[in-house]
Amino acid sequence: MTATEPATLAPAAPSLFTGRFRALTVGTVTLVSLLAFESLAVTTAMPTVARSLDGLALYALAFGGPFASGVVGMVVSGIWSDARGPGTPTRHGVLWFVVGLLIAGSAQSMGWVAAGRIVQGFGSGLLSVALYVTVGRAYPEDLHRRIFAAFAAAWVVPSLVGPAIAGLIVQYVGWRWVFLAVPVLTVPAMLLIQPGLRRIDAPVSGPRTAPGTFRRIAWAFGAAVSAALLHYGGQQRGATAVVLLAVAVVGLGLCAPRLLPAGFLRLRRGLPTVIALRGLASAAFAGAEVFIPLLLSRERGLSPAAAGFALAAGALAWSAGSALQSRLTQPRLRAALPRVGMLCVAAGIGFVALTVSESVPVLIGIAGWGVAGAGMGMVYPTLSVLTLELSAPGEEGCNSSALQLGDSLFAATVLAFGGAMFAATTVPGAGTYLAGFAVAAGLALLGAVISGRVDPRSTT
Repeated sequence: MTATEPATLAPAAPSLFTGRFRALTVGTVTLVSLLAFESLAVTTAMPTVARSLDGLALYALAFGGPFASGVVGMVVSGIWSDARGPGTPTRHGVLWFVVGLLIAGSAQSMGWVAAGRIVQGFGSGLLSVALYVTVGRAYPEDLHRRIFAAFAAAWVVPSLVGPAIAGLIVQYVGWRWVFLAVPVLTVPAMLLIQPGLRRIDAPVSGPRTAPGTFRRIAWAFGAAVSAALLHYGGQQRGATAVVLLAVAVVGLGLCAPRLLPAGFLRLRRGLPTVIALRGLASAAFAGAEVFIPLLLSRERGLSPAAAGFALAAGALAWSAGSALQSRLTQPRLRAALPRVGMLCVAAGIGFVALTVSESVPVLIGIAGWGVAGAGMGMVYPTLSVLTLELSAPGEEGCNSSALQLGDSLFAATVLAFGGAMFAATTVPGAGTYLAGFAVAAGLALLGAVISGRVDPRSTT
């Protein structure tokens, strides 16, 4: 290779929108976008829902319930995808997702909204894992980075416009249509990907139900209950919060390792470290993000819209970072992405933390959050690709499930403790914000330290 050769940009590669991939790409990206939109839109609409149905007491369950059922859905989808291919869990995921939306949208009480959300969460869990397995089996390896970059972009638009659209729907049409409108697009997207799913849906040779399947599902239920308890405990105060969080952490400590790859706790090279790094990245980013709107609006006097702009900067930069990683082909540069990305996350959080001081311009924090978002864009799809590369045939579902489980559980744990920290403080001050940002930045730095272990062949 000479110094004049463009080593960092990919040569012409098959397009995601060529004939045999076009419908599958459009359908899967649409489904990811709808999952993102519904998640963000419901957050916007739920206060109105609770007031309309006099259901404030069940408000937390409407969020914690789908998170818990999603944990079970991820595990079931991984088992199902490995045994029969991703087609069946994808179809069931769409069915449960749509049914849950219809239940919530037609509910006459908050209890039925929460029930619909739990059904919807199970469907989302099924879908999220099955779509990863679909990528692994339907697309050649040189397109994996590009389709995951497309998935990242599919989250950006909903994160930018979803809350605003949901607010307009609630104000002018009614909150029910936040739930009822989404199935109109979900069903056509499912029909688009059906031919592609049929091509890859032949089961892998071996038993249809692997040994230990039912034990794994039982552990998933245990992890789901613990996760729900963690979510609820983070919203309590005093001794109650401490007890609930302790019980939840013990439950997760017992159940989660049995759902993750062997060697996870020891950070064994390869897939166990990939799963751990993804969890650390998610926890670091979510742990900082939750403080930003409160800091900017309460301490720096920004309007809610202006504070939301800071989060939008992170979302846009995430998409840009993801697009960048999809274009890199030189192995040395690809190998550096996890570490560079985690360092960007840590640095970005550090810049945001500076805005605790009124002498630091808010734009410094917004720019910093963009740096953190770009780092996540480098890390997330890279780890998704590595998970598929390190999975033996017939294990893509189990490993994709573990990847997303670690992602969710790490973030939930940090958010629960962050919420408990704020609940214990009558008037949050600079020290409270700095403590939260310090924990998030520390997790990102820990991720940078272990990132060299994601490649089982590496000796660094």
